[in-house]
Amino acid sequence: MSAPAELPIVTAAAPARPVATISPERYRDLATRVKLLSWLSLGVMSVEGIVALVAGIMAGSIALVGFGLDSAIEGFASVIIIWRFTGSRVMSQTAEHRAQKLVAIQFFILAPYVGIESIRALAGGEHPDVSVLGMTLAVFSLITMPLLGIAKQRIAEQIGSAATKGEGRQNVLCAYLAGALLIGLAGNAIAGAWWLDPVVGLLIAAVAVKEGAEAWRGEGCCVGSPLDGFAVDGERCQDDCCT
Repeated sequence: MSAPAELPIVTAAAPARPVATISPERYRDLATRVKLLSWLSLGVMSVEGIVALVAGIMAGSIALVGFGLDSAIEGFASVIIIWRFTGSRVMSQTAEHRAQKLVAIQFFILAPYVGIESIRALAGGEHPDVSVLGMTLAVFSLITMPLLGIAKQRIAEQIGSAATKGEGRQNVLCAYLAGALLIGLAGNAIAGAWWLDPVVGLLIAAVAVKEGAEAWRGEGCCVGSPLDGFAVDGERCQDDCCT
């Protein structure tokens, strides 16, 4: 007796993951907001960088000097984003790619100097002075930087701008480093733990390399954009915005 024929099983294909879309008008509106946030960041970073460098030189603190250099680099990243969203470049995918790479390079500029100086300070046993000004600056950055960084990253996810998201990540990184800086400065002031200062400097260098690599690869989101060739389908998108 022959076995009964098996009927083919038909399975429904998984529905394609929808891709968010954005109109050119909405894109321009959000781009304007990004540029305003970058102007605000530039102002804050200019003041923050000058104060950190002055305080770091006065106290002999490599962590404060590194923090000041980080602020200067973040300020330049803000200039890049302002350039990116000015004039005809607002709708230019070429400008987006250039801005993304330039923002990433800023991280790599910071790391070598801070890393080398931190190792030198540890090897030489250099004791930084107590810096009340530096601790005050760290508290200020802990408050302001997350607000700017989160606001930029939220807009970046809507317009699919890896360059904007990279700049926002720099602002959030600044807040993390401000917290580490505060611990180092306070430890030196309260317990004489001078070695915390160069250790924080090494942390700044290491995190800068990590963030630079991620910014170089791009952290854009899955959106359908009015920019030519910018629409990203579910198969090609590999970042967290698609989950």
